[in-house]
Amino acid sequence: MSENNNDKKKNPNSIYWIYALIGVALVAFSLYTSGAGAVKIKYQSTFFALADSSYVTDVKLVNRVRVDFKLTEAGRKFVTESKDKQFLPLKNSLKAGNKSMSAVNPVFQLDVSDAGNFLDGLDKTNESLKLAGKKEIEHIPTEEVNYLGSIISFILPILILIVIWMFVMRRMSGGNGPGGQLFNIGKSRAQVYDKGKSTNITFQDVAGLQEAKIEIQEIVEFLKNSKKYTELGAKIPKGALLVGPPGTGKTLLAKAVAGEAKVPFFSLSGSDFVEMFVGVGASRVRDLFKQAKEKSPAIIFIDEIDAIGRARSKGNGMGGNDERENTLNQLLTEMDGFGTNSGVIILAATNRADVLDSALMRAGRFDRQIYVDMPDINERKEIFLVHLKPIKKDDSIDVDFLAKQTPGFSGADIANLCNEAALIAARHNKAQVEKQDFLDAVDRIVGGLEKKNKIITKSEKRSIAFHEAGHATTSWLLEHASPLVKVTIVPRGQSLGAAWYLPEERSITTTEQISDEMCSALGGRAAEELIFGKISTGALSDLEKVTKQAYAMVSVYGLNKRIGNRSYYDSQGRESFTKPYSEDTARIIDEEVSILIEEQYQRALKLLTDNKDKLTALAEKLLEKEVIFKEDLELIFGKREWETIEDIENAAKLTEKAEDIALSANGETSENSTEDNSTSENESLVNEVKTDENGIDSST
Repeated sequence: MSENNNDKKKNPNSIYWIYALIGVALVAFSLYTSGAGAVKIKYQSTFFALADSSYVTDVKLVNRVRVDFKLTEAGRKFVTESKDKQFLPLKNSLKAGNKSMSAVNPVFQLDVSDAGNFLDGLDKTNESLKLAGKKEIEHIPTEEVNYLGSIISFILPILILIVIWMFVMRRMSGGNGPGGQLFNIGKSRAQVYDKGKSTNITFQDVAGLQEAKIEIQEIVEFLKNSKKYTELGAKIPKGALLVGPPGTGKTLLAKAVAGEAKVPFFSLSGSDFVEMFVGVGASRVRDLFKQAKEKSPAIIFIDEIDAIGRARSKGNGMGGNDERENTLNQLLTEMDGFGTNSGVIILAATNRADVLDSALMRAGRFDRQIYVDMPDINERKEIFLVHLKPIKKDDSIDVDFLAKQTPGFSGADIANLCNEAALIAARHNKAQVEKQDFLDAVDRIVGGLEKKNKIITKSEKRSIAFHEAGHATTSWLLEHASPLVKVTIVPRGQSLGAAWYLPEERSITTTEQISDEMCSALGGRAAEELIFGKISTGALSDLEKVTKQAYAMVSVYGLNKRIGNRSYYDSQGRESFTKPYSEDTARIIDEEVSILIEEQYQRALKLLTDNKDKLTALAEKLLEKEVIFKEDLELIFGKREWETIEDIENAAKLTEKAEDIALSANGETSENSTEDNSTSENESLVNEVKTDENGIDSST
């Protein structure tokens, strides 16, 4: 610890202060030696007063800027006995016994600004001395060269420029030494975790993702105990690619690997290879793998690898040089080229695996593709338990309830939800975070901030109420549509109204389910036409959603009889500029989409017409309360028949499960003990929001 503290105390700039002090000393020494051993005289009148009496001798005009002279013996005597103040400096120097002088007869100096004027005065003095019969004063023009001063005056500006250049380069390189950015531009920018430095994150900190953790833990185990695998002839995968939606924990898994592996871990982003200079990306790839080989066994983690791993085009276009493709080519060579990368394992993460180059995805480079999916209800519960630890929460909070209320949420969304709930509780000056704070946080994240002061006319408010009531009515009366939890006409975010639904979590969707969802989405516009006899722009996002669903049914999923069992979906995105079907097929697709949408609109219109009194009652209640819940709909429509049937079936399954648990506790087994948890997972809730955004209905 003491050595580390000493390293921290060292100032990397201390050497430059030493250089600066040496330079200042040289300048001072030069200035001092240029006038050493001489007494300065301020005024020319003092010199000519002595010269008129022929008291000066050895007069030298140095560089036409300075006059050096000495006093004769009579002059020294005159100055010593004189009481004139102008001779005081000379008198003091003579009285001091010349202790500070190098000679008995000191040299006096006089700075002259105009050498010609001084020489004219000296000529006049000589004429006077000649008429008086005294000895004339001779002057000797001399040239003096201060070699040290000349050298310093030449070197000092260069040194100043060098110091400025070093300072600028240091700032550009972020403190990595003088000119680090310029001279180290081809070096790897990877952050290295080595020699005890780690992320302090382990697999225990990663909630959920059980299958992904098993795959990753095997790689870590191989690095720790490779003999266990090599004795059987096994080889560790060279690379593992983490694929999944944003916020599902791909980077968190990599941090856990860095904390668990106890081997050098190189972490960087795909954008760190990208530079405007040609050849820099490939150079950084080479340097990265060179460092990793020197410290093998090691792990390289490249986050957002799609920045450099995008599929290569067939031509460079006009003969240009594609720097990104050169970087990818070098990466492909380093991962599995002619050489070997023994002991170096590559981890990468991306949420856009469909755009990656096929050569990068093949076995031998990324042997494993680990899909990190959105968490299910059980994984969401584990994630909540992790993020609720630092929060001072109420004891009545049920984690199972929170997990059911947040289907479709990623790990990052759940972390944000917990933080938002704590902020809401603090905003209301609460001592603990309560259940209502979490519900408000869900509304805040999904629907936006509530705006009760937004100005809305009565006619607009009534139109919004019937629009949302139309959605609620159709979704409640249709079997496969998502039932409603809450509806509000209070503006939230950019929306004028919002509705929360509870669709089940399912892996596949049938034609009937999509049709009911489309009919429910068109219920808002159908209610407007039924009640007011006119339609508005409030159904824009509904129409957008329905149009996408209809086109998907016809051209992607093969759910249309006229098109048949054909799909024109391009998973690789290679046909973005051309359609994989003819113009006649395109016309048929458009016709079938139009038929599908109009059928569901007429279905919604008929459904609302048959229940117009209930629709009106629901809208009036919404106008009165502004927020209504599932219980209010049950009072108007009654319970849903299929929902009651599902409740009975689920209750029976829960009873069977309880019996299995009891038998297991007694050491017995049941025939139904292997039943999966798909039913309980399908009971979880998805918060789907339909909102009126400035008169435009949108869904999130």
